Amino acid sequence: MNNAPVSNIRREFYKAVGYYLKLAWPIFSTMLVVIVTVGLIIAYVEGWQPFDGIYFGFVTGLTIGYGELVPKQPLSRVLAILLGFNGVLLTAIFAAISVRAIEEAVRKVGGDS
Repeated sequence: MNNAPVSNIRREFYKAVGYYLKLAWPIFSTMLVVIVTVGLIIAYVEGWQPFDGIYFGFVTGLTIGYGELVPKQPLSRVLAILLGFNGVLLTAIFAAISVRAIEEAVRKVGGDS
């Protein structure tokens, strides 16, 4: 099998990802700021260190949930739920960008053959 088409698809994929991330960057950056801000609020409410709150925000937002930091206050729990929804949307946007970039890369390289 010839590796030239694979490297061409890879190159086109990364170009398309870069293009679509530039388009979606305002949404991405807002969602990242929300994760950090809500994490800091939860840290304040729970009496955690700020870094622990940011860590909790990303672990919860990306739906990893290790479980070593658990919010006890009702406000923190509600904010953690909102972080989960925010993280699911963030992941969905990134997945959509990746799928679109694959489609575009295959279409461009497939059209060259």
